[in-house]
Amino acid sequence: MADKFGIIAKFDSPADIMHAAEKVRDAGYKCWDVITPFPIHGMDAAMGLKRSWVPRFTILGGTAGFLTGMSMIFFTSATDLDLGILSSGYELIVGGKPFFSPHFAFPVSYELTILFSAFASIAGMFILNKLPMHYHPVLKMDDVADSSDDKFFLYIEKQDPQFDDAKTAEFVQSLHPVKVSDLEE
Repeated sequence: MADKFGIIAKFDSPADIMHAAEKVRDAGYKCWDVITPFPIHGMDAAMGLKRSWVPRFTILGGTAGFLTGMSMIFFTSATDLDLGILSSGYELIVGGKPFFSPHFAFPVSYELTILFSAFASIAGMFILNKLPMHYHPVLKMDDVADSSDDKFFLYIEKQDPQFDDAKTAEFVQSLHPVKVSDLEE
């Protein structure tokens, strides 16, 4: 027999899984999750989840993009950097405009802000969700296909500090699921 990963319970309705999640959160379990076929309003609060860090990645990426755009325009327009190759030796005045102005640098900076924000958001999501995750023990379960249609699952991992085979199984049974089973690695 394979090693035990945890205990999984199957529920029939969003209300049942919501109440079960609240009870698991209140019981103090830390390593657990729910699997639902669609987003359930209020599930984050029921699970005790805090706000995502992805917006922080997005603002850092956007700021980096904006500063990259402004710096690039400043470097190409207002500096006399003699690199020994392809150096003009003087700044170029175009249409009587100053060597650098944020007004004409804005379009490039705006586009780079959007581009870097998008890349940072995607990278942040991948990092925080520990992706790519090519395998999870839940995928071994026979009923897992129901989670994409009309059934709801809650599992508690064995690595949870509060996990005890007998006590956790009894606790999960008290949540009134349709089915409870062991989850193998």
